[in-house]
Amino acid sequence: MDLKDKSTEKLKGELKGLKMITGVLIGVLGLLFIVCVYGLITKEDNSTFTALIVVPLALSAIIPLNYGNMKKIKKELESRNQ
Repeated sequence: MDLKDKSTEKLKGELKGLKMITGVLIGVLGLLFIVCVYGLITKEDNSTFTALIVVPLALSAIIPLNYGNMKKIKKELESRNQ
């Protein structure tokens, strides 16, 4: 569904949800990355932490996509306010 077809209230709700989801995603991925680095430094058996460190690195690609979607929604909301 195109952004122009959605109501202003629905767009505001989506924007709020995207902000919340992106914030939580950044927090969780940051925490996982820190735990993995800590495990790599302190533990002798690094195999688990070496495998797990790939997860936050791979999933961090979602963050720019969310910011791009938020930018599009903000632009649409600004165009409706003019």
